[in-house]
Amino acid sequence: MRELVKAFKALSDGNRIRILKMLEARPLCVCEITSVLGLAASTVSKHLSVLREAGFISDKKEGKWVTYYLNRQNTDEYVSKLLSLIRVWLPDDKTIEEDRIKAGRIDREQACKV
Repeated sequence: MRELVKAFKALSDGNRIRILKMLEARPLCVCEITSVLGLAASTVSKHLSVLREAGFISDKKEGKWVTYYLNRQNTDEYVSKLLSLIRVWLPDDKTIEEDRIKAGRIDREQACKV
């Protein structure tokens, strides 16, 4: 039961769902997600940590960036089934659509300037 509770807790925040929906479109780094959500990098990092701990996302170091992507290879039954459901949820949500458009247009080099 512990893994199921962890999965639902990870999904209990709207920003985390927005992150998952963006990652359906393409892998993103913290700077890119921060730019789309308009949140502090530390807040986005915390959300990513919760999603990673629950098994929804994975990350990969690519040069100077850490890129986050959906963990489609997850063997956890709850997470894999929930990811399948999340893919079909919110098809007409304006915020989700705007996030996807922004995420698709964002320039990583520009977003990650300090």
